[in-house]
Amino acid sequence: MKLSRFALCAVAALCFASPVAPAGEDIPVQVSVINRFAPGGQTRFGDLEFLGGLQFTSPDRRLQSLSSIRFRRDGERFVSVLDTGHWLTGRIRRDGEGRLSGLGELSVDPMRIRGGRIGTKYNTDAEGLALRDGEALVSFEQLHRVDVYPDPGFEASGPLRTLPLPIPRREFRMNGGMETVAVSPKESPLRGAPIVITEESLDDKGNMFAAVLEGPLKGVFKVVRHDPYNATDGAFLPNGDFLLLERRFSFLTGLGMRIRRLKGEDIRPGAVVDGEVLLDADMRYTIDNMEGLDVIAGPDGRPHVIIVSDDNGNMIQRNIMLEFRLNR
Repeated sequence: MKLSRFALCAVAALCFASPVAPAGEDIPVQVSVINRFAPGGQTRFGDLEFLGGLQFTSPDRRLQSLSSIRFRRDGERFVSVLDTGHWLTGRIRRDGEGRLSGLGELSVDPMRIRGGRIGTKYNTDAEGLALRDGEALVSFEQLHRVDVYPDPGFEASGPLRTLPLPIPRREFRMNGGMETVAVSPKESPLRGAPIVITEESLDDKGNMFAAVLEGPLKGVFKVVRHDPYNATDGAFLPNGDFLLLERRFSFLTGLGMRIRRLKGEDIRPGAVVDGEVLLDADMRYTIDNMEGLDVIAGPDGRPHVIIVSDDNGNMIQRNIMLEFRLNR
């Protein structure tokens, strides 16, 4: 869900209006390196260690509204979905010390619905993305569903099929649906099954609806919601644990984000899952409207966590990408 829907009406007039590159062509991007994340230059936060980051802008107004990011196995090429109904593909660049230094090969393409037609905002409000062999899974809100696209080929194709959802349709909220879709490791307790977690579709106890979509453990579970945080994305670690990215906002306290670690063995039908907080950051830190999270294999043999923000096409917000190393 875009933060501007509930917080940025007063600054809507500040949105960019700028040239657009043709679909499928590299779009220009200006990048600056982020060397400092926390007050005082702190880099260690429990099990997480800040490695570096990027801030990026483009005269192409389509480079906005990032909802989710997934990296290819090489840890460089990535795919994102935008809640404006677009695909974004690209590649990260690193300096001689292995730190994030730039972005390249960026391309933005409109998402298509059944029949190959280009969708509208209502039917392509993409929020979550997961990649698995030959497929790209996308979760949508407004018209709640998880569609499966061919990979490669998603840029020019409509969905191959729609996955059945264990969560009752009546439980989905208009702008609080399936914010996260992720595929579990094949060696984990979920045996490669995808899961979804909603942003603000809550049960009568205030827990977030979630579900395992396939396999012998298919069914609904819940994730404890700690007000005022809402889920925005998440990804599995190699051991089957799940990292959940969450965001909060109010005019009094501003923006905040945190990452929770949910135990993989706790995710099963009927469970109510909670987990330890690995990182909690407010506006004193280098954050913005953090929307996407993925886990890649670092060259040091440890999982690296990459998170990205959504600037909502608003000039007082920023597109940023941050990288952390997980030391446990």
